Amino acid sequence: MKLLYKISILLIIFLKCQISFGQEITKNSQKDYEPEKMDDPYMPMKSEHMKTSPAIYFLDSSIYTTQVNVDVDGNNILNDAANEPSIAVDPNDPNRIVIGWRQFDNIESNFRQAGNAHSTDGGQSWNFTEPIEVGIFRSDPVLDTDSDGNFYYNSLSSGFFCDVFKTFDPTSWEDKTYAYGGDKQWMVIDKTDQPSNGNIYAFWKKQYSACTNFNFTRSIDQGVSYDDCSLIIPNPTRGTLAIGPNGEVYACGGYSNTHRVLRSNTAKDTDVPVTWNSWEVDEIVDLKGEQALYDGPNPGGMLGQVWVAANHSDAYSGEVYLLSTVARNDNGDPADIMFSKSTDNGETWSEAIKINDDNSTENWQWFGTMSIAPNGRIDVIWVDTRDDPGTYLSALYYSYSLDGGDSWSTNEKMSEAFDPHLGWPNQEKMGDYYHMISNDDGAHLAWSATFSGGQDIYYSFIPAPITIGISEINQSSTSEIALSIIPNPVKDQATIEIELAKSDYLKISLVDINGRTVEVLSNQYFTLGINKINWNDHLGLNTGIYFIHVENSSGVIYSKKIILLIP
Repeated sequence: MKLLYKISILLIIFLKCQISFGQEITKNSQKDYEPEKMDDPYMPMKSEHMKTSPAIYFLDSSIYTTQVNVDVDGNNILNDAANEPSIAVDPNDPNRIVIGWRQFDNIESNFRQAGNAHSTDGGQSWNFTEPIEVGIFRSDPVLDTDSDGNFYYNSLSSGFFCDVFKTFDPTSWEDKTYAYGGDKQWMVIDKTDQPSNGNIYAFWKKQYSACTNFNFTRSIDQGVSYDDCSLIIPNPTRGTLAIGPNGEVYACGGYSNTHRVLRSNTAKDTDVPVTWNSWEVDEIVDLKGEQALYDGPNPGGMLGQVWVAANHSDAYSGEVYLLSTVARNDNGDPADIMFSKSTDNGETWSEAIKINDDNSTENWQWFGTMSIAPNGRIDVIWVDTRDDPGTYLSALYYSYSLDGGDSWSTNEKMSEAFDPHLGWPNQEKMGDYYHMISNDDGAHLAWSATFSGGQDIYYSFIPAPITIGISEINQSSTSEIALSIIPNPVKDQATIEIELAKSDYLKISLVDINGRTVEVLSNQYFTLGINKINWNDHLGLNTGIYFIHVENSSGVIYSKKIILLIP
């Protein structure tokens, strides 16, 4: 009897352990694959309850940032939420920008819609637009443009299917095409000079798909129709797509605690089936850990998706880059921004390096995002808790590479800290990603933060570092000349302040990003001490990055970067 009792007790303990273990696996599995679906009903904010506050913006010489999700009067709306932004910039006119996001009209409900706004002045101001199809559940926004400046908005709806909306005029999104799709879809459009220009590619998680167990489609007619679904093996998830200079397509993502990159040389070819490389072992990229998910700053969501990018510049053509927010296996760091490169179109990969330059293994660097400028510059941003250790308070950080990812600039803090646990819209996350588009002048960033106490969407323009054309210019750290521009960025007028250690003859010029003189502002003798020039003649100039050059009688040039914001 005692033996039977002991056996029974041991059996109960064993079953409890098994149940507990099974519940833990189920919990993690469900959390790991939490699908984007409608849980709560549509709950718009009643007009009598709608309150506003001033919109958030901040400007300095390193970055300018404006709030995107504002009302018709340009005010921030309280008690709503907006996250998971995606950005598209007209390649022919960078003043035309569209940002889409997950719009929650009321934080008491996680019902979301296809939020969107557009700018015609380079992101200085944003035009209010109602969600696409008001009252219809939509999530996972992904935007892009074609070479003609048409905007495309890929949006996930109920049933794990996607529609792609297309327009040239972002005040209206009436042109809609069914595009199969599924949860965590990503879309990219070919803008190369190849015959595949205009092709649209999309892939997603096959577990939650409009076409069961398939995860890829394409359009070869500029979005009029989409091919039947096909399969990218081995199903990388929570990643992105990129197009190489010859029209080849790259797909990346996490898979079985690894990172994968696959390439298709046939997706661009309308006459053959879409196939993907079979490198097997070599498709695995060792980023010294696995994709960071569901923890810390963003417990209900990803800590950043996986980014792949192909370099189209002459100097680095054929190079491919992979970036991910990684939970490190080698040192236990919960979230680092890790980078690897391939110089042979993705067949082999370099040893991974860490982009964030903090020394701690306890800080969270998350929502890592990468993009490449046509001139080959690689831009990377993320949000970082290093300034507030032991908390989840996060600030925007930036680093860039001018040599194909071999070396990186010192990390630069771009914002004040915010609390990512504020303003949750009945789900414990701030979306799953940020999105950035780079051109030679700088990086256009769409991101979310809680500076107003709720989740909001922000646009930032990060000016490019000094280019090769003006890299030999001495900066104003010298004791002979100290140069400053107040205010900077410049909206209407500014004061150029020059402090001289000795009297000298100076030529003061406004120079563009390529080192070309736009205007000579002064050419005269200046005395020892502080000299001031009032500058308010901006006629004929565009919003953008410029430099004030001060050349002394010895031919030495001192420079200061400015941002000009034309009303």
